[in-house]
Amino acid sequence: MHASTPRPATLRDLRASGHVHRPVKAEIRDNLLALMRDGRDRFPGIVGFDETVLPLLERSLLAGHDLVLLGERGQGKTRLIRTLTGLLDEWTPVIAGCEINDHPYAPACVRCRRLAVEAGEDLPVEWRHREERYGEKLATPDTSVGDLIGDIDPVKVAEGRALGDPETVHYGLVPRTNRGVFCVNELPDLAERIQVALLNVLEERDIQVRGYALRLPLDILLVASANPEDYTNRGRIITPLKDRFGSEIRTHYPITLDDELRLIRQEAFLRWGDGQVTAALPDHLVEIIARFARQVRESSAVDGRSGVSARFAIAAAEAVSASAVRRAALTGEDSPVARVADLPPLTALLRGKIEFEVSHEGREEEILDHLLRRAVGETFRAKLGGADLSGLLARFDEGATVESGELVSAGELLDRIGPVTGLAKIMERLEMEGGGDSPGHAAAALEFSLEGLYLLRRLSKDSEDGRSTYRT
Repeated sequence: MHASTPRPATLRDLRASGHVHRPVKAEIRDNLLALMRDGRDRFPGIVGFDETVLPLLERSLLAGHDLVLLGERGQGKTRLIRTLTGLLDEWTPVIAGCEINDHPYAPACVRCRRLAVEAGEDLPVEWRHREERYGEKLATPDTSVGDLIGDIDPVKVAEGRALGDPETVHYGLVPRTNRGVFCVNELPDLAERIQVALLNVLEERDIQVRGYALRLPLDILLVASANPEDYTNRGRIITPLKDRFGSEIRTHYPITLDDELRLIRQEAFLRWGDGQVTAALPDHLVEIIARFARQVRESSAVDGRSGVSARFAIAAAEAVSASAVRRAALTGEDSPVARVADLPPLTALLRGKIEFEVSHEGREEEILDHLLRRAVGETFRAKLGGADLSGLLARFDEGATVESGELVSAGELLDRIGPVTGLAKIMERLEMEGGGDSPGHAAAALEFSLEGLYLLRRLSKDSEDGRSTYRT
């Protein structure tokens, strides 16, 4: 229904409009099929799952399955689950004032059944947006059955209702998401006795509260996330509950470098909105960060069961940009541009995001420094391998030395290097043509070239206190 169309306000008007009531899983299935037929994006913002996870997810949703997404931390499980709201109708009718979103055609709770009898065709109707039809709970050890399912509401008892009255129930998060999508994050962390409370939700589609003769036929899509090691370390999903989920889908980290790059560019700096407090981040630095994250993820020194979150690379990009902003504030640069000199602090800033194998404890920063150098070297070979850098090397053939560092401004670095023949070609190879008149972009290109020549042993480098001196 179009947003500008007056929406029916009573049951009578709703019937006259021709509205058809569909269970939530049928609603998701129909909308998913419509998006597929139109060739539109079904899961916006999800990167790297197109050929692996998403086809399995689509099959599960078309089959009407509740499901578990299983994968290491930082693989986008929660982000993916939250996109499922986009498969719901934009607006849906509910009985006005209902705590569990009963449909006007099928009142379920005691209050709405009574109201339907009293009001008849004048039953009041209001509308819920699809964003209001999503519920989420992080499973923590202190989560109770009351949090998820419901409990006695002492306020309602104090108002004079008898304890045996079903209307004294205060509904939990699951029934309050009736006719929507409910997510349980980190399901194995939920105590086993609490997991039992979800058995009826998944199979009989109803809830039980403190022995009440209360049957609420819930209409819900239940989705859970879990880390693989949780099955043995922090907890497990009890067997009867695992059996009731229709599908289990494994997620993964970005498989290709291109996917890693897309993810960093998409996610970094979102918190800043217009990006005015961030620095320009050249493509070659984004690629270094992406390769660094992949090197860390594949390292034998890192605990593979814990994984290396996608947030590692995103935080790295933000930290490198912040380093350039700091330099600009301290040196007076007008337009901060991130450079290779902004990379070394990453090892100290990000080491806490990684679980190392016990045998490598105490060598964390040494290992990260080595992997970062490898990432810079690989990116240099990919971007400037075979490039003519003779103009830059000529400056050193004359016996010059160049000092750079995280607090050396772009203008000062360019003055120290002097005119370089072929700089425009270097910047073209680095896809920085648009920044040709920017001292920051020129300094970033030249510093990357200097570091690459050092890693290829064409130059030597002495580093101390955040400063590096390049010489022959």
